Amino acid sequence: MHAPVSPPIPIELLLRAYRGGVFPMADHRSDPEVYWVEPRERAIIPLDGFRLSKSLKKVLRQDRFHVTCDTRFADVIGECAAPREEHAESWISHRIEASYRALHAAGHAHSIECWQDGELVGGLYGVSFERVFCGESMFSRTADASKVALAWLVAAMRQAGFALLDCQFMTDHLATMGAVAVPQSRYMDMLIAADGYPAASLPDAVARFAASSSPGKSIAQSLTQTS
Repeated sequence: MHAPVSPPIPIELLLRAYRGGVFPMADHRSDPEVYWVEPRERAIIPLDGFRLSKSLKKVLRQDRFHVTCDTRFADVIGECAAPREEHAESWISHRIEASYRALHAAGHAHSIECWQDGELVGGLYGVSFERVFCGESMFSRTADASKVALAWLVAAMRQAGFALLDCQFMTDHLATMGAVAVPQSRYMDMLIAADGYPAASLPDAVARFAASSSPGKSIAQSLTQTS
């Protein structure tokens, strides 16, 4: 017999946690429990400090990927939850996955998808409230797909009037794209300052770029303009 699946984390509890600077993780894919994490240092990408490398700019301008928002949220989080290496464990448990799918249905979690030849090859997802986006996880099945998803996210956030992009934990990969580490107390100040509503929703901002005759060129151009 299968062990009963724990109910999803209530939407209001999840949002309250994010507004308080904490987020849930699990020890493994089948873990029924979650623990709440409040890092001492927080990785953020300043929206006017995104580092667009020459190679990524070239990939964007070539429109190598077709990019969408919120068309395959369940697939994106499923890909992110899949262990990267053999014997590795994912912190995205089935319970956490179900919780974010409910959050997405309520309009507070979004995904950005990268497509190539009709196949989903990369993307990211995260939690959105006020003028904040908390990036949760990303995946890439082909070179540069997750980088392109992140570039689109930053450009869309800038255009929509968002104020804070949280990346949780610092990595070398994020550092190359402009991420910086701030103390949790500073992060909380930034969180409070990012209240109010953006001028547009993330899906609307992505759709605006996608409607361009060359979406990737529009993204690259937008990111090279200082805000």
